[in-house]
Amino acid sequence: MITVGVGKTHIAQALGHLAVRQGAHVRFAKTSRILAELAGGHADRTWEKRIRELVRPDVLILDDFAMRQLTATQADDLYELVSERQGRSLIITSNRAPSDWYPLFPNPVVAESLLDRLINTSHQVTTNGPSYRPNKRPKNPVSKPDSTKIK
Repeated sequence: MITVGVGKTHIAQALGHLAVRQGAHVRFAKTSRILAELAGGHADRTWEKRIRELVRPDVLILDDFAMRQLTATQADDLYELVSERQGRSLIITSNRAPSDWYPLFPNPVVAESLLDRLINTSHQVTTNGPSYRPNKRPKNPVSKPDSTKIK
């Protein structure tokens, strides 16, 4: 099941906003950005510092989780992040059902370990329905008369 445009990100941001209003430190990011940030840490040898920064918030929101196939390094980084955050709030949005996440991981052992931590310790909210985005598209403007026609 693929759910696009049904408000997952909006709900996650609203939960994050509520947590902030109650005094929590919240970080919101696209999962791809987090993975890029951690990849940069491998490149410049600041990975430990970067992972600590991601473990620190009371609530971490990973938007658009499992959008595409992961590399072995990305899968390992996600495993480390989720493991280090054990017991801390994590909100994940995804266009795929959790059962569809497994094939995106190159190593089945890492996939099983990571997804076991996520799926079996979580509350899952499924959103379903038509996309809200078409409602936000601008309406077609009234066609203007063609000024090049000779009358």
